Amino acid sequence: MASDGPTRADHTRWSLLSAPGSGRGGDGALQLDSGMPLNLSSRHAHLSLMSPSREGCSVRDRRFDRPGWSGAGAVIAEWGLDRAEATQRGTHPWQTRSSTSSTRKQQSIMGPVLVVPYVSRWTEEAKSGQQETKTTVRYCSFLPEDLEVSGKIDSEVRYRGIFGVPVYRLTLQVKGRFLQPDFTDWGIAAADILWDRAEMWVRISDARAIQNQAALSWNGAAVPFAPGLGDFGGAGSGIHVPLKGRMTGRGYEFSFPLILNGSVGAYFAPLGRGTTVTLASNWNSPSFQGNWLPTDRRVRPDGFDATWVISSLGRNYPQRWTSETNMTKEMEESRFGVDLFTSIDVYRLSERSVKYESLFLILTFLTLWMFEAIENQRIHSLQYLLVGAAMCLFYLLLLSLSEHTGFLIAYLLASTGVIGLITAYCAAVLKGVGRAALVGGIVAALYSYLYILLNNEDYALLIGSVGLFLILAAVMYLTRKMDWYETGVPSSGIVR
Repeated sequence: MASDGPTRADHTRWSLLSAPGSGRGGDGALQLDSGMPLNLSSRHAHLSLMSPSREGCSVRDRRFDRPGWSGAGAVIAEWGLDRAEATQRGTHPWQTRSSTSSTRKQQSIMGPVLVVPYVSRWTEEAKSGQQETKTTVRYCSFLPEDLEVSGKIDSEVRYRGIFGVPVYRLTLQVKGRFLQPDFTDWGIAAADILWDRAEMWVRISDARAIQNQAALSWNGAAVPFAPGLGDFGGAGSGIHVPLKGRMTGRGYEFSFPLILNGSVGAYFAPLGRGTTVTLASNWNSPSFQGNWLPTDRRVRPDGFDATWVISSLGRNYPQRWTSETNMTKEMEESRFGVDLFTSIDVYRLSERSVKYESLFLILTFLTLWMFEAIENQRIHSLQYLLVGAAMCLFYLLLLSLSEHTGFLIAYLLASTGVIGLITAYCAAVLKGVGRAALVGGIVAALYSYLYILLNNEDYALLIGSVGLFLILAAVMYLTRKMDWYETGVPSSGIVR
């Protein structure tokens, strides 16, 4: 069927004889395959292809596409950096466990608990129809009326390869008072109470780390501890004292020293009706954990002091119970204590820095794109990608260097190297040292901004919000005269 106008193929069969700005003068010429010339009267004129379905549809400036494709490649590289950082971070806990598995673990001290067994009696109907009396030995657990723990944590950092872990020597002095056990509420006859089989146990998460031959002072008499939790302490690690012949009187004063090795942290359980724990250490970056924070604490450059004062009213278990009720889980859940926190954790800082990578790529690509749009520079997609690869490499350099030199030195080395690389490359791409210096200055400002964010965690959101506002304001100002419908051509001439 005949057509009154040119076909779609006719509009696409153009051959470029002289492009604008090609060096053949101010005008360029285009001609059809048939030889019909088409003159372009202006250097900045745009070629329009007319079609029956849509008139005035101009050839799109493809400058938007280049940062997009390059950004996609850079995001893939960023994903690889995340995997590398996660793998290296995963190696650190393994090395920590390896370096502390032999003698030092996180210590948890739960006790002391006084246990007094008794004979439980009940009747059952025998096969003969007669009533038979059955007996078994059960026990009651009693917690101290008062419990005071004072301790000193002497810490140091030990290394397994390049990985450091805080270890400590914990010196404790434990003292308190038990009331005489009262069985009347349970209806247990005095004759059924087995006072000679009474024990006191202390649960310790890793009893292998005990460094002294601990002895209990019980109403002024010294009684040595024995390993394990005894007959009634259940499964677990710890020490106990048999109290045969020592359960006389209306109350029992006790005290004992305990020296333990450990790592990472130390925890306690508030078993007294009133519990007071006081700790002093030479570690200057404690992280207080658990259900109770210290009532009083002081953190100094050379260590810390902390005191917990806890009432039994804040717990969810009583001062005494029978063996028919197991309170071990509740006691473990009520722990509190302190971790020897590493304030400068290169893996944590590296992980936080990687989270800003996408933003930095966007801002850097935006800077290059503005040179294209405003200064009429030509930058290839591969050149965008190479600049993005250099910025991604910064984070890998930062992580690997910080394991050996510390975070600050690693940050300076990695950022200086990447800024120099990008500046030198842009000098060739943008054909001007001044333009390259501007790009390098912007990248340097971004890395300075990032370092401030990483070292001001409490104000990171505020600093980040203000910084993004200023960046957006600068972009809006620089592109205020740009005609976005004809990218790169201002509404009233070239952007000044």
